Amino acid sequence: MVIRVVLADDQPLMLQGLDLLLRSEPDVDVVGLAADGDEALRLAHRHVPDVVVLDVRMPRLDGVAATRRVVDELGGPPAAAHAVGVLVLTAYHDDDTVYAALRAGAQGFVVKDAAPAELVAAIRAVAAGDGWLHPAVARRLLAEFARRSPPGAPPPADLAALTPREREVLVAVAHGLSNADVAAHLVVTEATVKTHLGRVLMKLGLRDRAQAVAVAYRAGLVTATSPLPPRS
Repeated sequence: MVIRVVLADDQPLMLQGLDLLLRSEPDVDVVGLAADGDEALRLAHRHVPDVVVLDVRMPRLDGVAATRRVVDELGGPPAAAHAVGVLVLTAYHDDDTVYAALRAGAQGFVVKDAAPAELVAAIRAVAAGDGWLHPAVARRLLAEFARRSPPGAPPPADLAALTPREREVLVAVAHGLSNADVAAHLVVTEATVKTHLGRVLMKLGLRDRAQAVAVAYRAGLVTATSPLPPRS
């Protein structure tokens, strides 16, 4: 599978550098380069890529607003035939930026000082329907969910509609496992995991993986210190 990517960054050197980096990967095809969010959105509509990589701070339409537009207009649950994923790339990893990007529907968040291999891995993960967070960002995010969501918080009413397997998938995803890792842990196929996750999103009225993680923490299904459930 060749992953089609649109890149957006208002710094020409950064944009060209990312382009050169990704063009050296045999499974990545850069189909568009944008200098701002408006242009990124137009290119996303024109090419319908697998992943749009957006810098957070851009003129005309910033990365968070562009993420929201891409997700609303071209996104969808992991089970959709083709949903455009968004990976946010920025020099900043402050909490407000992270939360804003994830609330807007971003599936991944990579800081610009990360190793090139991490960016490539993040793009592959998002293209596969998984999420990706820089480890430092993930730790703060989990801590914040734990602070805001006491274990005894009542679960959403719709949580009862989940099957035992769907609940297992939700818990595993909330622990930060990729679809492939969930499949290995539950001893099912990756396609089965994607199907279960899609049903979880549909039943709970959620838009993406990040919202599913938030619900799991708010419902007390997972805490920052709880262990991963035993393997199936």
